[in-house]
Amino acid sequence: MSLCYLNGRYQPLDEAQVSPMDRGFLFGDGAYEVIPVYSRHPFRLEEHVARLESTLASIRLPNPHRPDEWAAIIREVIDRNVWEDQSVYLQVSRGADDKRNHAFPKVVRPTVFLMSEQLITPPDYQREEGVACVSAADFRWLRCDLKTVALLANCLLRQHAIDQGCVETVLFRDGFLTEGSSSNIFMVKDGVVLTPPKSHLMLPGITYDVVLELAVSHGLQHEVREILEDEVRHADELWMTSSTKEVLPITRLDDKAVGNGRPGPLGQQMYAWYQDFKNTVMRSG
Repeated sequence: MSLCYLNGRYQPLDEAQVSPMDRGFLFGDGAYEVIPVYSRHPFRLEEHVARLESTLASIRLPNPHRPDEWAAIIREVIDRNVWEDQSVYLQVSRGADDKRNHAFPKVVRPTVFLMSEQLITPPDYQREEGVACVSAADFRWLRCDLKTVALLANCLLRQHAIDQGCVETVLFRDGFLTEGSSSNIFMVKDGVVLTPPKSHLMLPGITYDVVLELAVSHGLQHEVREILEDEVRHADELWMTSSTKEVLPITRLDDKAVGNGRPGPLGQQMYAWYQDFKNTVMRSG
């Protein structure tokens, strides 16, 4: 059993308890982060903590810790668990009130919870063959840029993919690409990498940022712009990116081949660059 952190105490995960009056439980009133850890080094820790701060500020939930305090807690959770590569889940809710009331409580006592699991990235066969995805209308709320724990819509959209034997659901809103149910989406057309711009309709992904930084540093032609659904359906390559998926090729969408139905050269190159970058950062960390 892994060890977790709950409100200042490190304890076995199966012993952790939260009040049923916690607003995270009652209303999904909270924020979260998922931080990949390689060889016990958290990847892009400052960026994850900064995104958490942004979400907390946007939902008017006082941040219970300074960045250095978050870093210390996260590193302690990593040290107390057995895996070299981990996925650290961090959640802050507005805490428990003495009544169920939609309005914020006058006194906020945040519930802070962290746990760690073994980080499992996609197996080699998915890298080599690509994965199948389905598409759906993006019916989520209009603040998808906030990483909140209110994820029922994302769960329904992800289950839509699972029910059809697929890995992810690619989302379109009003004829334009937004993202996946739990990933960002990139496409390639005629040698140019394309991805939607950050907005209130998509999560500002940490891996998304790394991919764009690598495109710039390696001189890869790319554009950040609105992408029509029809463009996606005629892409030469599609990729999904996230902290756990890293850079994963999509070779079928709605049971139709993407490009030639095989992982494309630019996606494979980006994956190699990503691994090199990750390893360099971890060695220097």
